Amino acid sequence: MTRNLRATFGRRYALSASHRLHSDALSAEENQAAYGKCNNPHGHGHNYVVEILVGGTVDAKTGMVLNMAALDEVVRKQVVERFDHTNLNLDSLFANQVPTTENLCKAVFGLLDGKVEPATLEQVRVEETENNFFEYSGDM
Repeated sequence: MTRNLRATFGRRYALSASHRLHSDALSAEENQAAYGKCNNPHGHGHNYVVEILVGGTVDAKTGMVLNMAALDEVVRKQVVERFDHTNLNLDSLFANQVPTTENLCKAVFGLLDGKVEPATLEQVRVEETENNFFEYSGDM
């Protein structure tokens, strides 16, 4: 009897984007207290590293969970082309929410979920700086 092997596959992508952390629901003083220097009216930028983790059954013929080139194409179209060298505050996904990296991570998950077949999107991790990273695995 042949058993189906399940595995995960991860890949990293780079993009640069700017944002200003500011909530219209907060006063100027509350925004400054919550976001500090990240509330700068001119915004600031990051060189983000976006990690995508997919999982699924290893195809018996190819030996892969998902073709790396196929994943690259989906991420390029859905994420990199959309966010690279942009101001996240101007993207429609952040029209009603602050473009924190937590929200960016969740947005990337939403853009890719269901588009990496035959694999399943397991997790998105976004590294904002060498010290800050955020992970999202879907609604729990």
